[in-house]
Amino acid sequence: MTGTDGEEGAGGAPGPERALPHPDVGEDVSHGRLSARPSASPPGFAEGEPGTHHLDGRALLRVPPSAGAGAPVRPYWLVVVLHGAGGTAEQALTWLLPQAGSGRLLLLAPQAAGSTWDVVAGGYGPDVARLDAALHDVFRRFPVDPAGVAVAGFSDGASYALSLGLANGDLFGAVLAFSPGFMAPMVHHGHPRVFVSHGREDPVLPVGACSRRLVPELMRSGHAVTYREFGGGHEVPPELATEALRWWVDGPPAAAEP
Repeated sequence: MTGTDGEEGAGGAPGPERALPHPDVGEDVSHGRLSARPSASPPGFAEGEPGTHHLDGRALLRVPPSAGAGAPVRPYWLVVVLHGAGGTAEQALTWLLPQAGSGRLLLLAPQAAGSTWDVVAGGYGPDVARLDAALHDVFRRFPVDPAGVAVAGFSDGASYALSLGLANGDLFGAVLAFSPGFMAPMVHHGHPRVFVSHGREDPVLPVGACSRRLVPELMRSGHAVTYREFGGGHEVPPELATEALRWWVDGPPAAAEP
């Protein structure tokens, strides 16, 4: 996917990083915190119809084909997919859906309340609340493996994925950031694994000012990072989307386990 759905900051510069981690942990939406948590056996479980569904105007949910009548119920895995500035939830689904396969993988694509995500526009709040409501809805209706929740995004969405992912590492086990510009977690919880990709010829978010700066910072903070640069611009090459999903689903290699 190319970068036609928006860009971060003015003049191609990364977005604001004014939201430094607070010394006192805030557990609310104004600190980017999400309260929804999955369960492998939710009390309100009802197998959803396959296809793409609207969640009260807040998000789109893609439900894969059913395993079939009489098959044992297995928890889903879930990836939250965040669009770029000026983009839509529909666009977010299109670039990840072809790589998602037909297994038990839910895709949740929230829609920003404004032209981009709240932290870029001024501070956490409305979009965190909207995403939290959508997650509560999904977790009430579907069994989701608590170890199988990730957040992904492109451009502004990648910056937001990093920001929310680091603040909610007790929910997200992994972050997939395609061409991020910045990260602005106000609090930190957990240490999710991170996959970052960036085009060496990106004219919107130059790799030198963005991912080449962010990746070492993530590593210094103790995150396991997989970084891929490619010969291209502001886009998500399909092969990298496939690699990122496999990286998440397969987990770290056995040799890396303690």
